[in-house]
Amino acid sequence: MKDKTLLILGLARQGKALARFAVAAGARVVVSDKRTAEQLAPEMAELADLPLTYALGEHPTTLLDGVDLLALSGSVPTDLPLVQAAVARGIPLTNDSLEFTRLCPAPTVGITGSAGKTTTTTLLGLMGHAAERRTWVGGNIGRPLITDLAQITPTDLVVQELSSFQLELWDRSPEVAAVLNITPNHLDRHKTMAEYSAAKANCLHYQTTAATAVLCADDPGAMALAPLVRGRLRRISQHQPVEDGAFMRDGHLWLANGQGDETAVTAVADLRLRGAHNIYNALAACTLADTVGLPLAAMRHVLHTFAGVEHRLELVATHNGVQFINDSIATAPERALAALAALSEPIVLLAGGQDKAMVWDEWAAVVRQRVKQVVLFGALANQLAAKLAGFPALIQVSTLAQAVQAAVETAVPGDVVLLSPGGTSYDAYQDFAARGAEFRQLVTNYR
Repeated sequence: MKDKTLLILGLARQGKALARFAVAAGARVVVSDKRTAEQLAPEMAELADLPLTYALGEHPTTLLDGVDLLALSGSVPTDLPLVQAAVARGIPLTNDSLEFTRLCPAPTVGITGSAGKTTTTTLLGLMGHAAERRTWVGGNIGRPLITDLAQITPTDLVVQELSSFQLELWDRSPEVAAVLNITPNHLDRHKTMAEYSAAKANCLHYQTTAATAVLCADDPGAMALAPLVRGRLRRISQHQPVEDGAFMRDGHLWLANGQGDETAVTAVADLRLRGAHNIYNALAACTLADTVGLPLAAMRHVLHTFAGVEHRLELVATHNGVQFINDSIATAPERALAALAALSEPIVLLAGGQDKAMVWDEWAAVVRQRVKQVVLFGALANQLAAKLAGFPALIQVSTLAQAVQAAVETAVPGDVVLLSPGGTSYDAYQDFAARGAEFRQLVTNYR
C-alpha cells in the first residue's frame, strides 16, 4: 500500500482497523461513509491522530479519481454503484481480512458456514490457548486481526471466522479451511444461493495441494464444494464414520487420521454445549485442532468446560422456575430451528426481527409442533403471523420489550422463554448482539 491511494467504504470496526494499518503502511487514505460527520463523531475522534480524508453523506463516483485500491467494510454490498464503477475502471477490491491473510507470516485457519462458525472458531481458539500455543482469534468476530499483524510470528496459531461478505472478495484461501454448512442465508445481499455458495467457496478455491479442507459430510451444501479441494480432505459427521476427520459413534466423538487409526475424544454426554448443531461444532473444532497439531488433552479440556458464546443459546437467568435463553444470533430460520431442536422443555418462543428473503415454511411447521406459545415482534411479525395462521397460541406485539412482557405473563415453571428470532436485528438494533443485550437487560430487570 506504500504510496498508494486507498479508498475505504464504511467506517465501522473493520474500516477503522484497515485505515490505521494502511496509514502506517504509507498509504494515502480516503474514507467514505453515507453517515454524516455528526453521526460518525465517535469513530472520527478515535482516528483523529491519522491524516485521513473524509467524504461523508454520499458515495459519488468522483471519489474514484486517483484511487489505486478500494476496500469494502462488511456491510457494503458489491452491487453498490460506486463499487461497480470501480470494477469497470479496473480498480482492485479488497477488505481488511484479505489484506491480513496476504501478509500474515503464520499459516491461518479459516472457518466459514451458514451457522456455527463463531462457536467453532471460539472452540478452536480456546483449544490453542489450552495447549499453551500463542493463538490469535478474529476476523468476523472480535478484533480485526490486521490490528495485530506486526506481533504475529510464523509459529503462532491464527484462527479466522470468515463471513460470505468478506470471502466474496478473496483471491486466496487459508492453509486450513473449514466449510461447516451452506444453507439459505443473506439472500437479500447475495440474491441467489449460487452467489452465496460461490462466496463461501473462496475459502477453498485458492488452496494448494499442501492445504487441508474440512467439510461436513452430512451437509449437501458443504459437500458440493468437495471438487474444489486440491489437498487433504477431512470430513465430519454425526451419522457415519469417516476415514479422515471426526465423527460420532456410540455416544462418543472420535478422530480418524486417514491411515486407519481412530481415537476417542470424549463422550457426547460430557460436552457442556447443548444441541446437535453444537456436536457438529465440536467435531469441526477437534478436526481442525488435530490438523494444526493440538493435543487431545487441550480438546477435551475445552469441550468439558466451554458452555457457549454469548447470544447463542445463552442461559441468561432462571426466574420462578422459568429459564430465559438468549439465542439472538439466530438471524435465519434454520438457526432458530436448531435452537428448538436443542431444547426438550416447553418453549415460549420470541420470534421476529427483519427478513432477508428467507423461506419460513419449515420453521412454521416445526413451531406448530414444538412450541407452546409464540410471541412475534418487529418488522417480520405480520409475515410470520400469516405463516402461522390458525395456530392458537400466538401473540403479536411491536417491540422486544413487549414480547418479553408477554412471555413473562404466559410462562409457567418448567418452561423456557427462548429468544431465537429467525430474522435479523436491523429493524430496531445495530446488530444481533445489541438485540441480545437488550433481552438480557429486560430479563435481568424482571422479578
